[in-house]
Amino acid sequence: MTLTEGQIEIMKEDISAKLICLLMQNWHFSQQEAVDILYNSDTFNRLQDEQTGLFYQSAGYVYSYLQQELTTGDYRR
Repeated sequence: MTLTEGQIEIMKEDISAKLICLLMQNWHFSQQEAVDILYNSDTFNRLQDEQTGLFYQSAGYVYSYLQQELTTGDYRR
């Protein structure tokens, strides 16, 4: 089954919303801070790139990349 562009966008938005909540809970950021941090991250850029397939993964899995990026400055470490 092939996903439509609309379905893919919904998946990305859902993961993004969950990531924002996780940033607020775990890092005690305000909602605006969490949004800014997510939208300016390499992890978010990778999530938006359909070639990575990251939007297929769970929010927890994607959050592990974001957490790594926040603690080390690079999602790959």
